[in-house]
Amino acid sequence: MLKAYIVDDEPLARDELKYLLNRSKEVEVIGEGDGIDVALMEITSLKPDLIFIDIELDSENGLSLAQHLEFLNPPPAIVFATAYDEYALQAFESNAVDYILKPFDENRLQRTLEKISNLRYRGQETPDASKLIKQNNDKLVILVDERIVLLHHDDILFLHSSEGKSTIKTIENEYKVSEPLVVLEKKLNNTAFIRVHRSFIVHMDHIVEIEPWFNSTYNLRLKDGSTVPVSRTYVKDLKRKIGF
Repeated sequence: MLKAYIVDDEPLARDELKYLLNRSKEVEVIGEGDGIDVALMEITSLKPDLIFIDIELDSENGLSLAQHLEFLNPPPAIVFATAYDEYALQAFESNAVDYILKPFDENRLQRTLEKISNLRYRGQETPDASKLIKQNNDKLVILVDERIVLLHHDDILFLHSSEGKSTIKTIENEYKVSEPLVVLEKKLNNTAFIRVHRSFIVHMDHIVEIEPWFNSTYNLRLKDGSTVPVSRTYVKDLKRKIGF
């Protein structure tokens, strides 16, 4: 059974969530708090497997609590439980396992618990938080028409910038986002992506051909037939990473 801790400054919201978790027969709520300082102290002592955090806590912000919890060993799995959907993008960037909205829906909460159960290590009683974090780190979280979309890195072919906006081309779709390419590049740091042009970042595993072009530049042909240019500025870095 999972041990959970609830952080919310509204007693009624804590009671509602606690009631639904108890009904699931999968979770034991071992503590609750209404502020960051008390919650952090009790969480460090109680060592729950799972923490539900409201984002707007009186004058505090639950996202900052999540940042502190990353340094625990092992770090608990985090689910943000809030009335505000505008923080979802930041929440997933904070390695949250899930993001649920108030008023709580029992079926939606059950899907969250199932998601956590599916991520458990074999033979372990509790979920391994480092594995949960790794899974979220393998995805790029973007905001598209007020929808939060999680793109697995391996599904992304390349990212392209034009007129201050970015296009993300995946194996099956194309997404236009308002974030500039430099911001997306930071999110993809230390991954299989490489910048090959001022306006292009490409996933190296999708490159199938490197074609010489003019003035010491190249074109990359990708698995889906797309062509991505390589400017002279980035040729040396591409050669080093590809190995040619």
